Amino acid sequence: MTDDPQAVVRAHLAAIDRLEPRIHAYVYVDRNARAGTGPLSGVTLAVKDNLPVAGMPWTDGSAVWRDRVPEADTVPVARARAAGAAILGKTNLPELAAAVGTTNAIFPATNNPWRGGVTPGGSSGGSAAAVAAGMATVAMGTDMGGSIRIPASCCGVVGLRPSPDRVPCEIIDPAGLSVVGPLGRTVGDVRLLFYVMADSALPEKSPIAKGLRIGVADTTALGMDGASSDACRRAADALESAGYRVKRIDWESEAVAAGYGVVRRASMASFPADPQLFAPGIRKLVEQGRALSALDYFQAFESATNAAFRVVVKPLLSDFDFLLTPTLGLVPMPIEAVPPFLSELYGRYIQFVLPVSFAHTPAVSVPAGLHDGLPVGVQLIAPAGREWQLLALAEQLEALPGFGFQRPPGAD
Repeated sequence: MTDDPQAVVRAHLAAIDRLEPRIHAYVYVDRNARAGTGPLSGVTLAVKDNLPVAGMPWTDGSAVWRDRVPEADTVPVARARAAGAAILGKTNLPELAAAVGTTNAIFPATNNPWRGGVTPGGSSGGSAAAVAAGMATVAMGTDMGGSIRIPASCCGVVGLRPSPDRVPCEIIDPAGLSVVGPLGRTVGDVRLLFYVMADSALPEKSPIAKGLRIGVADTTALGMDGASSDACRRAADALESAGYRVKRIDWESEAVAAGYGVVRRASMASFPADPQLFAPGIRKLVEQGRALSALDYFQAFESATNAAFRVVVKPLLSDFDFLLTPTLGLVPMPIEAVPPFLSELYGRYIQFVLPVSFAHTPAVSVPAGLHDGLPVGVQLIAPAGREWQLLALAEQLEALPGFGFQRPPGAD
């Protein structure tokens, strides 16, 4: 806790004034943000604009809700506010959070703080960019098919997808695919915000037992960029040198992706608006979702869940304590090259994050150095409900020699 929490708020508002014109992470900034008292006093918070914050816009990246302003905070935001966080504003996202970039029809595209014209990932791209650029201490995002972990990897920050139900939120889908989670510049920052969001006891910092078993997926049938597999191997080598038992595993995501396409369309069909009001790409997905039957949805959900069980849950139940993968199959790309929803390139891009969502297990993306000046991340996965052990391992990895952890440009 700093001696002058409001000084942190002023510093981050100044950073927003300086950097926001080129990064476009925020869609709304509260110039009167105030630090409170509690464990998050001196912490500034940015909130993805699909989560309600009292008195701030709640657009979901869509012209349909350009003028919507909620009267109350959603639960995790209310908990952060009560813990003393200064809420600086709302961050950009693609319309209905339905893309792996951060562009929409009503706000400028968000740029990656490491390089202009490069995507920050999505759909929590504004949140990740704000943290990476030093325009907020921490941020909240949501993750259905990787939307916290994807931008965390692209922007070189830490992003945690908790197990479903660990962070209550009244707007999250009942199937448990979409969750609210924290992003920060270090594992310690993420741990602190998660402690508040989950309203749980903060465990003492202590190293987890060495000799635990870690299954590593650094190759797949779909293929990936060499930088992604290299980052995963560096992490595996660093963990093995630190005393963990590392073994290669197979990874398959095609069946999960096929089911996700149906489930994602169906989830978008529930938005209460005329499809003609959405941008053309989203309109098509919403209309396709409204044409699906309940049987279509449940068969797709069951197929994807069964595939995710084979890939993620079964290895964690029988052979390993944790799993390690690249976060993404592709390195950050130009904004205009972001793959469209469910394209072949999209499948390669999200092949490691998507099965985790259907497995209902927690996962964290940790920065793993740079490739051609742009961040690359690795993903650690734990059994359901093991967030604290997962974060303990991630923090150890963060500090291991040879791993390559590097703070983002706005860290100091």
